[in-house]
Amino acid sequence: EVQLVESGGGLVQAGGSLRLSCAASGFTFDDYTIAWFRQSPGKEREGVSCIRNGNGRPYYADSVKGRFTISSDNAKNTVYLQMNSLKPEDTAVYFCAASPNAFLTTFYALQSRRYGYWGQGTQVTVSS
Repeated sequence: EVQLVESGGGLVQAGGSLRLSCAASGFTFDDYTIAWFRQSPGKEREGVSCIRNGNGRPYYADSVKGRFTISSDNAKNTVYLQMNSLKPEDTAVYFCAASPNAFLTTFYALQSRRYGYWGQGTQVTVSS
């Protein structure tokens, strides 16, 4: 059974940092691209970042570039999202997702329909 379990969310002040974790099981981790999406009330789900486990290459949405860093520990089947310089507009539920394409190209990297497996989400709240 495929499972993606997020953790690390919480409440932080603007300018602060959080590290999210996504623990994966039930599939061959190295054969997948793992991504983070977020969704806040009344807004569409937004792709934040992904890492292609086939070659380790990350990709970031413009809104988080330079502030967020994604990394993958293939030995632990875990992907991390280090979030620095957080802003109130980063407030959302953050979801981890997996796509069975280890080399998703840039065009498809943050398209939610490319991801067939999803976690339950973890809440991130940034206060001003």
